[in-house]
Amino acid sequence: MKGKIEGFVREIALPDELATKRLGAQIAAGLTTGETVALSGDLGAGKTTLARAILGALGVREMVPSPTFTLVQHYDTPGLPIYHFDLYRLEAESDIEQLGLGHALASGAALVEWPERAGSRLPSDALYVEMDIVGENSRRALLRGPTHWASVFPEAQ
Repeated sequence: MKGKIEGFVREIALPDELATKRLGAQIAAGLTTGETVALSGDLGAGKTTLARAILGALGVREMVPSPTFTLVQHYDTPGLPIYHFDLYRLEAESDIEQLGLGHALASGAALVEWPERAGSRLPSDALYVEMDIVGENSRRALLRGPTHWASVFPEAQ
């Protein structure tokens, strides 16, 4: 385990897409092999937009589709492989094992949309990002995770 889940909580206002891109770049800067970023929120809350921002910050230049129908997309970035999971259509939490989450974390990092569908199968030291719609184009992100993420997100945002 990389750090205790308690100890790191940040609420970040995302008034526009540029702010979401900045948040994605910060998350990307903190990713290492074995990291899981769990992206939750209602439909349209910005989970895929944030995932695209993280991948873009890591050097992905290709189109990043929502993996709703494929369930997982793999990206080779210059720093580490990233696996983008969308669990919206997952029928049972045990199905996540068939998608290869363990392999993904052994060789790279994972972005997981709809993490609540994985139940207890996600690593306990995941960075949880809860996205909320607060306006037509604005969002709010509540980040919770291991204490090592505190160095990536200073108190004042």
